[in-house]
Amino acid sequence: MQYFTSISYVISHVFLILFIYLFIIHRYSKIATGAICFFLFLILRVLDLFKLIIFPDSNLCYVITTILQILFTQATPLLISGKRSGQVLFVGLSASNYVIAGSVFAAVLKIYTDNTALALTGSFAMHLGILLILFFTIRENCLKSQREDSEKCWWELCLIPVFFYCSFSFTAFFPTTLYDNPDNIPGILFIVITMFVSYIVVIRYLESESRRNAFYWKNMIQESYIQGLENRYYLVERAEQNLKILHHDIRHYSGIIDSLLAQKNYEEIREINRRVSRIAQENKVVEYCSNLIVNTILANMMEKARLFDIKVKLDAKIPKEIPVDAYELTLVVANLFENAVYCVKNFTKEKRYIEITVHCLQDHLFIQTKNEYEGDILLDASTGLPKSKKSGNHGLGMQSILAFSEKTGGTIGCYPDNGIFHIMMFSKF
Repeated sequence: MQYFTSISYVISHVFLILFIYLFIIHRYSKIATGAICFFLFLILRVLDLFKLIIFPDSNLCYVITTILQILFTQATPLLISGKRSGQVLFVGLSASNYVIAGSVFAAVLKIYTDNTALALTGSFAMHLGILLILFFTIRENCLKSQREDSEKCWWELCLIPVFFYCSFSFTAFFPTTLYDNPDNIPGILFIVITMFVSYIVVIRYLESESRRNAFYWKNMIQESYIQGLENRYYLVERAEQNLKILHHDIRHYSGIIDSLLAQKNYEEIREINRRVSRIAQENKVVEYCSNLIVNTILANMMEKARLFDIKVKLDAKIPKEIPVDAYELTLVVANLFENAVYCVKNFTKEKRYIEITVHCLQDHLFIQTKNEYEGDILLDASTGLPKSKKSGNHGLGMQSILAFSEKTGGTIGCYPDNGIFHIMMFSKF
């Protein structure tokens, strides 16, 4: 029996580590992450040795080694993860529950068939089946949820796998096992079924949250676009009105010029020409780039910067047709622009300065913002990007920028330099 239990534990440990490896966004390289996971496997096997071989009849040893295994197992996802959050803890706890379901199946086969080879084969098949089903159904949603970095309700959701794990442990393994009390088999099977049903509900919740966030960003883009169009319409309307006045007054200017010519007062004529040119220039509707959608938002943001008397140096090279979604690019530019405006708007006038470069050509995308900053900037340890001082996580705008960078296969980073904060993003198509 000890041989069967030991092999069953090995199978469970292998699939537990595979689940953690596949369903966690890695902080380190694949080799380093694999080495950490292998080290976890060795620790689990050493602790198995204590409770199965050295002290097989000691309940105290079983409890202590099991607690240590739980601690090491749940610490590993937090160690290897790019983001240490409630989602990561939820994945680690869920992994423990899924492998327990496979172990329960092995015990049930052993009890009813008394065939060790069949029980171990069935256990391996159950573990593999669960892993493959989860890999092809929920892995993308799981990784996406970690990327979005939303902590809403996750710590509460972690209670679900915790209570299921306790139910499994006290019903099937300790203090009495299914081998000692096979009457518990129907109850433990219903717990397994309840667990999977509960996880289906959680998955649907994640999908609904993902759709809600998608709708939020879509509405945000549309709102910014509409606001930009309204501002642009106002500027065009104002320019048209001023040019109508200029057109009306041009007759008077013409008469004055004729009179000045007769008097040979050329300097006054030059002054009138400068005045007319200045009025025409002031009422010219500026085009920042050739792409209508991006240009609309840039005009909106430039107007916002003028309201705060912020000097902006803008270099935008965005053709009419671009290789990325124009709305998504617009939102990235708007978020970076708005973050810079928010940072410098309360500074003294000489520090209210922003420099923005946006080049979106057929072979690459390059975005850079520079602005003054004061005080400390909170940077995320894994992404290296600014975090909100209120929540300690990335704000919604920075989450959107990160998602766009990942979607386009780009890189994004930031650094402070002598009081100037730089953010750069580059994608090669």
